[in-house]
Amino acid sequence: MTTENLFLPCEGGDIHVQQDGPHDAPALVLVHGLAASAHWWDAIVPELSGAHRVIRIDLLGHGGSAAPEGPGYGVPEHGRRVGAVLDHLGLDRVVGIGHSTGGLVVTALAEERPGLVTAMALIDTGPRLDAFLSNGSAGRLLLTPGVGRLLWRLRTDGLIRKALSTGFSRTGYAIPQQIADDVRAMTLHAMLATSRGAEDYLGQRPVPERLTALGIPLLVVFGEQDRRWRPSSATDYTAVPRARVEMLPGLGHSPMLEDPRVTAAILRTFLAAPPPNHPRRARNP
Repeated sequence: MTTENLFLPCEGGDIHVQQDGPHDAPALVLVHGLAASAHWWDAIVPELSGAHRVIRIDLLGHGGSAAPEGPGYGVPEHGRRVGAVLDHLGLDRVVGIGHSTGGLVVTALAEERPGLVTAMALIDTGPRLDAFLSNGSAGRLLLTPGVGRLLWRLRTDGLIRKALSTGFSRTGYAIPQQIADDVRAMTLHAMLATSRGAEDYLGQRPVPERLTALGIPLLVVFGEQDRRWRPSSATDYTAVPRARVEMLPGLGHSPMLEDPRVTAAILRTFLAAPPPNHPRRARNP
């Protein structure tokens, strides 16, 4: 598989984009979460790019994208940049797939650009603020102004991996070095500003309420062992018309890394025929 890397000019700075699959195939846009990058999708891209044009975007301040100091890290602003990237690529219809905070960005894109996002898949995206569990002790300290600045200067692989640990189940998932390297390369400003932006967006209106207003097919995937968002909160999404919720046993907050085969199979089924409202517990294909 040959990945095409692009750097496209957007408000705030250049955005790093990766493309895989046939350019004339139906398009998917994949958006990572806080302190992540396009690499979080590496394992499932081969499963999706045979029949789709897969576009991965590094949000501002993440991965290979620009990381300016100052404003521009709110969820709607991230969403507008994703829309600008799709305009650059000449795309007017995509399926949006977002992980965690990336699900908020895809939702904001769909809100601002009616008709552009034809269906959505959200992976472990918290539906409302009070469903949040924890970033873990290390993650909480890194996101604390003052304390976080000191720890950021001293950050080691061990601290980064501890901060990332709640992003996975408790079964001993080995965090790839690339994932830790992406966090190390971030600025603290980009991390804090994106985190605040996500809180603001969720605080203004719950995600299921936003999605109900959109009226497009929806798949929600949630690890039953998610340690960042209360897994039971996934049922909030059953109130959204044309939605299906898939609970993944044994998996945590990042199923596309923990079990890419299962995650990709569920996404392929959705992409083949976006399902009606039918929440259920997924079985390993």
